This record gives sequence, C-alpha cells and structure tokens, in this order.
Amino acid sequence: MAVLVVAGSASFAGGGLVGAHAPPAARAASGPARSTVSAHVVQRQPPADSCHARGHGLYSLSDPRCTPGAVDPAVTQADIGQTICRSGYTESVRPPESVTEPEKRASLRAYGDREPLSDYEYDHLVPLELGGAVNDPRNLWPEPGATPNPKDALEDRLNARVCDHQMTLASAQLTIAGNWVTAYRRYGH
Repeated sequence: MAVLVVAGSASFAGGGLVGAHAPPAARAASGPARSTVSAHVVQRQPPADSCHARGHGLYSLSDPRCTPGAVDPAVTQADIGQTICRSGYTESVRPPESVTEPEKRASLRAYGDREPLSDYEYDHLVPLELGGAVNDPRNLWPEPGATPNPKDALEDRLNARVCDHQMTLASAQLTIAGNWVTAYRRYGH
C-alpha cells in the first residue's frame, strides 16, 4: 500500500500566498529563492484558479506570484563540474513520478488548466541543468505543450554556456527565471 505524504510548507492567508508561495518581492535580491524542499515528498500547491500564465501556447510564461523560480543551494558556481556539467546529473536528482504526478494535477488546478495532463509538461522554471530546485512548487508549473519545446532548447543552450564558462550560473538562473521567452530570442536559436 502506497502512502501519500503532502508537505505543508506553505499557508494561504486571506487568499494571499505566503511561505513557499511568497511573491517575487520576497525573493532574495540576488536571484531566485534557495530551496530546501524534499524531492521525495508531495508538495502543497497554490489554491485552485489562483495562478495565471502569461502568453499562450509554447511561449507561455508562468505566473511570477506562484512560480517565481527557486534554486538548489547544493549547486554552486564552484561545483558545476560535479553537478550540472556532469553527464547524468539531472536524472540523478529528478523526483519520482509518484511525487510529481499528484503535484502536476494540483498545479494544473492552481493554474486553472482543464486540458488533459498529457497536454502539459510539469516544468522546472529554473531547470535542473541550471541548478533549479528539484521539487519546490515555486519552481514547477504546468507548461503548455509537449516536450521537447522551445524552452528545452534554451535550457540546453544556457547549460552549455555555463559549462563552457561563457556565462555564470547565477546569470543563467536569473535570465531564465526572469523571462525565458526573451532569453530564448537572445540565446535559444
């Protein structure tokens, strides 16, 4: 028998988001929030219909109030050779589907999306290959469309730039969390 554990790392007061779902203003001035959320525990998502994607289709942006981005503090500029620039890294940290599937369903409800689950990727805003938080609701959202998609190409391009020392890790994280569509126009082609 499987046991489903839901973390209560956020609270919702008066319809406002606090805790794990604090608005972008609550983030550190230096970039996305640092996460300590477990990859093995189903995380609480924002309330139904409280998040609103910007744009349409493959070039949609997450709601910055719900999904501002978050990073894994274990990934630093000093250790990129042992983490994000190492072959197989993302597979070694990716949460199991037994955790992400219930989160994806709840995230779809939060974003008011009613299409089938298969019409969305449960996307890391700051991707794992750039040291994104593995299972933090502030870093995951229902991105419309299948994979691969334009954002995936950008993630690969930015990872290559970081690993080739053409861009710092922090700069890549800020770039993709800020507006990945603008970053795609600059780096993704």
